[in-house]
Formats: sequence, structure tokens, C-alpha cells
Amino acid sequence: MPLFGNTFSPKKTPPRKCASLSNLHLLDRSTREIELGLEYGIPTMNLAGQSLKFENGQWVAESGSFTGDRREMQRLRKRNQQLEEENNLLRLKVDILLDMVS
Repeated sequence: MPLFGNTFSPKKTPPRKCASLSNLHLLDRSTREIELGLEYGIPTMNLAGQSLKFENGQWVAESGSFTGDRREMQRLRKRNQQLEEENNLLRLKVDILLDMVS
């Protein structure tokens, strides 16, 4: 009887057989081509009535689909810039307060 050793040693489980989780290997080639397709096309989505497509790593509004006016876009850009400036000011204040504490 070991003094500090572990007397319990369970049997090792046998390794599992590798089973594919996909059932596509059961389909014939023509069905796989129909299911997966070789030409996927450009990914598109529709948000709030505006149609967007994914090109060159960015989502781009499709031409003619934007219904907003230019003034609204300018107002939103100005508001966005104000919020970014406010965010930068608050970050500066937090940094100053942390320096004062430490």
C-alpha cells in the first residue's frame, strides 16, 4: 500500500473513431455542386431599407438605394465628430485622474 500515491487508476478509454460531421460526402458530385455552388456571388444584405453589398473588404451601399438626403448625412457626420471629441476629452480626464491617484 503506497504511502502518498494514488491507488485509484482508471482504465484509459479507447480513442474515438474519426467521424465526419458533414453529410456532404454521401452526396454525389452534381448534388454537391448544386448545394455548395462554385459561384457564390457578392454577399448582400438589407438594413432599414438600404441595400448593402460586400466589396473589397467593406460594406458598400448599392447605387441608388440610399433614400436619405445629404443634409441628414452631414448632420450625422457632425454629431459623430462631436461625440468622438467628447470621448477623447473624457479619456484625457480619466488618464489625468489615474495619474493623480497613482
